[in-house]
Amino acid sequence: MLETSEILIRLLLASAFGGLIGIERERKDWAAGLRTHMMVSVGSCLIMIVSSFGFADILGSENVSLDPSRVASQVISGIGFIGAGTILFLKQGAIRGLTTASGLWTVAAIGLATGGGLYFAAGATTVIALIILWALKPLEQVYFRKYKPILLRVTTRPEAESDFIKKLLDNSDLKIQSFNLERNDTELVYDLKFEHTDLSKLELVIKELLNDTSVKEVTWNR
Repeated sequence: MLETSEILIRLLLASAFGGLIGIERERKDWAAGLRTHMMVSVGSCLIMIVSSFGFADILGSENVSLDPSRVASQVISGIGFIGAGTILFLKQGAIRGLTTASGLWTVAAIGLATGGGLYFAAGATTVIALIILWALKPLEQVYFRKYKPILLRVTTRPEAESDFIKKLLDNSDLKIQSFNLERNDTELVYDLKFEHTDLSKLELVIKELLNDTSVKEVTWNR
């Protein structure tokens, strides 16, 4: 059986490891932030401790067999329910939250490793996870920017003509991947996704739209 000091050390380390990753998610204002990551990690650590040492009093009893890995293994599948809650399905097929969900899954594994006394493995995984989440983000944005589609949202008055859509379709410099229209009593909202193109060409179109008196608002991802 573990000493109480060793149990405390493992729980505190697990909460610290989870907290480091949670801080990175917290600064991006995600629903799963500092406290969520800490709770997942320390909870996983406790489950691992219970799985490994919580049944020591009945070991060796007649007709009793114990597989310590079975309880801990359920954490990995169970964490999927929390991870699913962080995934957002947005319009135009856009999905956000997958990185946070995978981060929670990793934090659960870190908690299990800490609960099992694998401090180096838990610490190394925390450092690697932080590098992936924080340090690689700018490189990913720079490298994949040329492949990123452009999302354009145009809000117009309900009585406005849709001539600008025809102009966009006729523009050989812009290739529309998808198009969606929402209508209500006060406005029309056009959502368009373009293949990545020269932003200067799109900015000319946006400037023309902004000069249109029937257009209320134009937003796009830069």
